[in-house]
Amino acid sequence: MTLRLMSLGRELMVWNRTPAKTKPLAEAGSKVAPTARELAESSDIVLSIVTDADAIESAYRGKDGLLTGEVKGRLFVEMSTVRPEVHERLARAVRAKGAALVDCPVGGSTGPARDGKLFGFIGGEASDVSRARAVLDQLCRRVEHVGPVGSGARMKLTINLPLHVYWQALGEALYISKSLGLDPARVMDILADTSGGPNVLKTRGPALAGALNGRDASPVTFDVDSTRKDLRTMIEEAHALGAKLPVSECALACFDEAARDGLGEKDVSALPARFVRK
Repeated sequence: MTLRLMSLGRELMVWNRTPAKTKPLAEAGSKVAPTARELAESSDIVLSIVTDADAIESAYRGKDGLLTGEVKGRLFVEMSTVRPEVHERLARAVRAKGAALVDCPVGGSTGPARDGKLFGFIGGEASDVSRARAVLDQLCRRVEHVGPVGSGARMKLTINLPLHVYWQALGEALYISKSLGLDPARVMDILADTSGGPNVLKTRGPALAGALNGRDASPVTFDVDSTRKDLRTMIEEAHALGAKLPVSECALACFDEAARDGLGEKDVSALPARFVRK
């Protein structure tokens, strides 16, 4: 996302909890802030996207965090995939500092991010959303304002749930056709042209075919451990709303088993191949 904005002439400053990750951005021309606090004090709009609620807490309110300095008038755009209550709680802390926050998790992986073709789900006050669009419209092919702060997070969980469950369902489906002995690339092509194939097969089908042939599913666009984190978040949110997600719970159990087998850092499209090889 940073490289996308830089390609459009945006002047950026970056910070990361793992400093080495800022090196390629610095080489591309971005400024690097020594602390999150300095980044926030030097920027009109701050975009953040991290792993989970603990990482958000650390980035915003930890030592030299984004909210530890003078940030009055700043706009924070929090893009992590977490439970809605995390963004709601953070928004209250941001408002107490005289700043504003919208949440805008996005759908899409590294390719769409580079090309400005993400799908943004934004929650917040209309005036703050309008201000954030100046940047988000450059990152996303479509941005939907779906309600107050926290609504973007809820919508992101909604769109990710069927996809995450699909990887396990696909592995089970492929197991049924395994005895046919068809070339995996042909099977992926057939599936992608039917109602049994979501959009993801159009882009990840070749990588999955490679995995079925024993090659690594690369590049890694979304790993197994991130999928497990998202599924746990979805299940926790459903429990808070008074419901269970039995299909998601079963899928999570399968993905947990895959992680124990050493697939945690592998691309999620490796999961169906693992099931077929059982």
